[in-house]
Amino acid sequence: MDIDTSQPWGVAIDYAGRATLTEAGHTIHVNVSDTSLNSIIAPDSITGTYSPVNITAQFTETGDNGALLRGTGRVTVMPVGTAPVVPDQTAVQRAVAAALADFRANRAAYVALCAAWATDEGGDDGDPDTGGGETDTGTGDETDTGTGGDTSTETGGETDPGTGL
Repeated sequence: MDIDTSQPWGVAIDYAGRATLTEAGHTIHVNVSDTSLNSIIAPDSITGTYSPVNITAQFTETGDNGALLRGTGRVTVMPVGTAPVVPDQTAVQRAVAAALADFRANRAAYVALCAAWATDEGGDDGDPDTGGGETDTGTGDETDTGTGGDTSTETGGETDPGTGL
């Protein structure tokens, strides 16, 4: 990521501390915010220090059938002494790098998970129609105890193939 040295945080942010940038083909959303609950930038009344500033970078990539991968990074800039936080032009760059690293780690984890459940290697995909799912082990564990489940009664005789009655 290129740092814009004309900007205090290294990137142009709007009035709410937001920025959107493109890095490594991803559209990344950045947020710069202090951790106070006050709308006025002032020292904390108890500690006498200013609040730290969090810089978050996050993005989501989506695929077919609702598949998605996320990348999230956060950097915290601490105040020095009783002075307010001084903008760090590398903080956004570090948060974006952390988000990209998180995305790569998540991608690798999903690849490993998919490989563990690959159906073409004989794995059980949980689908009874493809041979996966429940298997009758013949242990007799499926005994009806009469405490619920099937409420139908068998009356005997044959059923009508058209109606099933």
